[in-house]
Amino acid sequence: MKFAPHGQYGRRASRRRSRWGACLAEKRTVEGRGVRYGAVGPPTPDPARATPRSRHAAHHPRRRDPMRTVLRRPDFRLLFGGLLASMAAESILLLALAIWVKDLTGSDGLAGATIFAVIAPMTLAPLVGWIVDRYPRRPFFVAANLVTAVLLTPLLAVRDRTDVWVIYVVAALYGLSYITLSAVLSGLIRQIVPVDLLAEANGVLQTVRQGLRLIGPLAGAGLYAAVGGWVLAVIGMVGFLSAAVVVGLLRTTETPPTGPALRWPAEVGAGLRHLAGEPALRRALLGYGLGSLAMGFSESLIFAYVDQGLRRDAAFVGVLVTVQGIGGLVGGLLSPAVVRRAGEVGTLAAGVAFFGPASLALVHPNLWLGFVAVLLAGVSLPLTMVGLHTLIQRRTPSALLGRVAAASEAVVSGPQALSIGAGALLVGVLDYRVLFALIGVATLLAGGYLWHGRTLSPPPPVRIPAPRRPTAGPAPADRPAAGGQEVVRTTPPRR
Repeated sequence: MKFAPHGQYGRRASRRRSRWGACLAEKRTVEGRGVRYGAVGPPTPDPARATPRSRHAAHHPRRRDPMRTVLRRPDFRLLFGGLLASMAAESILLLALAIWVKDLTGSDGLAGATIFAVIAPMTLAPLVGWIVDRYPRRPFFVAANLVTAVLLTPLLAVRDRTDVWVIYVVAALYGLSYITLSAVLSGLIRQIVPVDLLAEANGVLQTVRQGLRLIGPLAGAGLYAAVGGWVLAVIGMVGFLSAAVVVGLLRTTETPPTGPALRWPAEVGAGLRHLAGEPALRRALLGYGLGSLAMGFSESLIFAYVDQGLRRDAAFVGVLVTVQGIGGLVGGLLSPAVVRRAGEVGTLAAGVAFFGPASLALVHPNLWLGFVAVLLAGVSLPLTMVGLHTLIQRRTPSALLGRVAAASEAVVSGPQALSIGAGALLVGVLDYRVLFALIGVATLLAGGYLWHGRTLSPPPPVRIPAPRRPTAGPAPADRPAAGGQEVVRTTPPRR
């Protein structure tokens, strides 16, 4: 047996000692910086040596604003730009049509009937939804905007009282177009936005829609008083044409519908069957339908409130709607956070319930109290819309989304159309203050019914990022350390 020379053994031992000394020096250096030595993966701060600032950063990670996240998506920004043009046209046009009829006829009931003409086509919503689900979302949305721009052209021929029927026809066709665009938009948003950001996407759109109420109604009333009704038709056509052009640039991946082919009556009723079979949707549509049945009376009563209560002309309704837009802006900004805390049905309940005290405040004709009332009513509207739309988009298959969205519009807007028509008749028989009191009580009851069913759609859980796992297998370990990491035992080499 041969032995290594003494000098060679000495050099090997010296190298081992130098390597072990380097390991000890590295351990002292790393521990001096407040990091546990030997942790697998990235160095983990030692809680004993961590500063107060590092402890706060460890327990309170920085979170991204979900609204900013959804606005950073290029496809959603393009869709948002197109909708901004069409929503601006809607904010100027819709109320101005009622003011136009009021100016031509001098009747509060006929002015409220204009809103009834817009909502009446909601009865055709199941058929519209079936047509929407048969075609790709983006091309259908572009075509619907182009058709809507063409439908507004007859308004250029309105001159006097004998032409009021033209306004009613255009309002009815515009209502049919509104159902179509809403059904297509619901599926288009679901197609380009992740499920976790649906509440934020709907909240952004509702915030902008309600924010446009700050300038849209006043601008529409001012343009009507200064130039005439024809300019409103031109602005509406430009807005819808712009939306068609911008959304036409959007590139999406269309997925063909799957499932067995049924006869068209069964296909048309599929949306209603889904609404009746899903417990959360059934509760939401029943409660909100009852609430909207009461809310519809206010569309005609607001003209009587301004005329008989505040003693002002019909154009002052635009001022109240502008104040309502301020509340809508606040409600739109808060709605995603409310959805994450109370769920979709809970958010819908809060929106319906807020309309109760707003209606009760309008019983007393006072200008400042009226501003507070319409401000609170403005907060309620985006809460109901974001809660309902997000619930439908999350609980409905993509191939059925157009029919379900359109059917929900029919279930909600059908009773509302009846109440608007009834309100236009009752405002000439009963005192508007009695009707506002009944609306307030009814909406509070409907909001309570929805609030009891908020557990059907609990808020989504807060996602905590999982700790990063090592890619390679860990070395032999003694025991797990705090935070799920393992401390590796380092032993000196034998001599």
